[in-house]
Amino acid sequence: MTTLANRPNTALIVIDLQNGVVENAYRRNEVLSAVNMLIERARRAHVPVVWVRHSDEELAASSAAWQIVAELSPASGEAIIEKSYRDAFEGTELEQLLSTLGVGKLIVTGAQTDMCIRSTLHGALVRGYDATLVSDAHTTEDMTRWGAPPPDGVIKHTNLYWSNQRAPGRVGGVVESRDVDFSCCGS
Repeated sequence: MTTLANRPNTALIVIDLQNGVVENAYRRNEVLSAVNMLIERARRAHVPVVWVRHSDEELAASSAAWQIVAELSPASGEAIIEKSYRDAFEGTELEQLLSTLGVGKLIVTGAQTDMCIRSTLHGALVRGYDATLVSDAHTTEDMTRWGAPPPDGVIKHTNLYWSNQRAPGRVGGVVESRDVDFSCCGS
């Protein structure tokens, strides 16, 4: 249903699953396992896997904290988009890459739910993409000391409100990892 003409393909987006980002993340191992399973299924279906990696003053490029976690590994030829803003489209080559791949629908996973996941989902929708969040494949850390809800509440709330996102000609949505179907979506 995307509003992007001639872009029928789907991509799996893996956001900021880096050592320093998910070191203390809620349900870290379960989320990484779900993402790893999705990556394997996407590759088998020839669906592009696009990695997004953040850097800033607190997450220095090339540092150990900046590296993608050892449990996941980009395959040769898979794009890694380097970003410095929460929305993975801002100041990056993500839109150009997705256009080249004919992608109009995104399956979104990663961290942190209340920052880069939410920002990228909204950024995708306003740019014309359909954007589906995988409910059990995103996470955040505990930020209750700064007034945020507990991590499970942040994740549940994000899943709830994203399940009903709509805009003219495009949709958001939420799906569990076991229900993601890549069989229709390869490029």
